[in-house]
Amino acid sequence: MRIVAGSARGVRLAPVPDGTRPLADRAREGLFSSLGDAVRGAAVLDLFAGTGAVAIEALSRGAERAVLVDAGAKAVRTARENLDRTRLADRATVLRMDAGKAVRSDLGRFDVIFLDPPYATSDEDVGEILKEIAARGLTVRGGLVVVTRPIKSSIPVIPVDWSPDRRLSYGDAVVLVYMA
Repeated sequence: MRIVAGSARGVRLAPVPDGTRPLADRAREGLFSSLGDAVRGAAVLDLFAGTGAVAIEALSRGAERAVLVDAGAKAVRTARENLDRTRLADRATVLRMDAGKAVRSDLGRFDVIFLDPPYATSDEDVGEILKEIAARGLTVRGGLVVVTRPIKSSIPVIPVDWSPDRRLSYGDAVVLVYMA
């Protein structure tokens, strides 16, 4: 895995820890091409951060700051190592905690929120996290919420005041972008 574009373009990331399924380079490249300038100057929240590749890609492309959340100790260590490798650690905070607990804590407000949960995470659990994001106002008005799910899963139930923005497919993954 490597960073696709921006200030850390081409930097190879640390090996993926067991039990982590990162978003593939090609999918990340397509997603960020689709988002365009939406990440420039943005505050980013990366739930289920794993290796940190998504948040690091956002930082590399000009995001102002990022909060990376993952419950796994190995994933958190890998994300920190990758932030050091890319020299972007000064603009990021890495938290070891459950994503559901994270959205109920005081993390601030974000322009872009990424959720790339393990494929085994139920649609109901993803829906609950999305509901909490909306209820707690974690996104700025017009902010984006990006959800990755297996292509064969059902579309998560989204808060009533969000609108679907785009749907992208990459291999066995579907990336859903919502405007909050």
